[in-house]
Amino acid sequence: MTDDLAARAVALDAADPLAGYRDRFLPAPGVQAYLDGNSLGKPLAETAARMDRFIRAEWGTRLIRGWDEAWLEWPGRIGDRLGSLALGAAPGQTVVADSTTVLIYKLARAAVDARPGRREVVLDTDNFPTDRYVLEGIAAERGLTLRWIETDPLTGVHPAQVADVVGPQTALVLFSHVAYRSGWIADVPAITRIAHEAGALAMWDVCHSAGSVPIELDAWEVDLAVGCSYKYLNGGPGAPAFAYLRSGLQDELRQPIRGWMGHRAAFEMGHGHEYAPGIRALLSGTPPILAMVPLEAGLDLLAEAGVEAVRAKSTLLTGYVLDIADEWLAPLGVTVASPRDPARRGGHVTLSRPGFGDLLQPLWDDGVIPDYRRPDGLRIGLAPLSTSFAEVHQGLSRLRDLA
Repeated sequence: MTDDLAARAVALDAADPLAGYRDRFLPAPGVQAYLDGNSLGKPLAETAARMDRFIRAEWGTRLIRGWDEAWLEWPGRIGDRLGSLALGAAPGQTVVADSTTVLIYKLARAAVDARPGRREVVLDTDNFPTDRYVLEGIAAERGLTLRWIETDPLTGVHPAQVADVVGPQTALVLFSHVAYRSGWIADVPAITRIAHEAGALAMWDVCHSAGSVPIELDAWEVDLAVGCSYKYLNGGPGAPAFAYLRSGLQDELRQPIRGWMGHRAAFEMGHGHEYAPGIRALLSGTPPILAMVPLEAGLDLLAEAGVEAVRAKSTLLTGYVLDIADEWLAPLGVTVASPRDPARRGGHVTLSRPGFGDLLQPLWDDGVIPDYRRPDGLRIGLAPLSTSFAEVHQGLSRLRDLA
């Protein structure tokens, strides 16, 4: 069957309408299979060129004048573009700024303060640590109670679980669209509707879906969302995050970090803070302009390819991983810790077996780079624009040999 799997990889690559995009990324010498695109996307060759041009031309020649001529508008301009391409968000609702952690704090604090008298926040036990830690801190600050939903790490949160917990004391619910361990795609519209029926606000972490799984924040009536840009959007390590705040809530919610850039008139330098109108009120300090250059290159690529085409290939890639796992790895005691239903499976597959942590370094030494999540999961993260089926075959072949 090994030959059959290899032949399938060749056929899938030959039929791949996105195959040409792989050549747009910089090569990584010595890497045979990069299977961690859901943690850090590969750099585009265009990104290197743009960074050089920006430093030499825009920064190097315009100097401080760049702020007045363009840069001050970048958080909203690039936010609108990201919202349109990846989030299903109309203009004026998305801004690029800060880190994911900081933006979760800003939005979650604003949300619970906007629901005075409600003393509970609902979250799940298997959400990404920063989401949980930030909400724990906010609960301590504001005297709130956290209502934990016990979720199965093999899947994720379900609407029925949320319905059992939310009620008249719920101020906010926060979950991930795609679970970081398993890749489970949550039913965002149903869960959001349940939260709204209880009078609560619904906030979503879209870090593991933005640029990989189609998102419709406006259509789903999501209130708030936060995501990062260094995974499928190829913004680079430490790239700025983004926040979405539904337009109907922008005059009601007030984020707590009142920096000068979120002021109504930043350069008046006056006494007392007055929030800027609209989405700009979410800004605090000086925007990370240099770090937005790679993000815009990534957005250009996504605009060219289209998120629906990206999703179609992602589904094929993860399905191919499942086929290899069933054929090669299951006899070795490896289990699949991700949904088999493609409608509920995001852009990565987690393979599980005790002792997998010991294989990470040998795999890396051989140029095969997956991700590891405790206690025993190897995440196979597949970025459709930069990953081939042959690469998946080669990487999992080496895993089989080591396992």
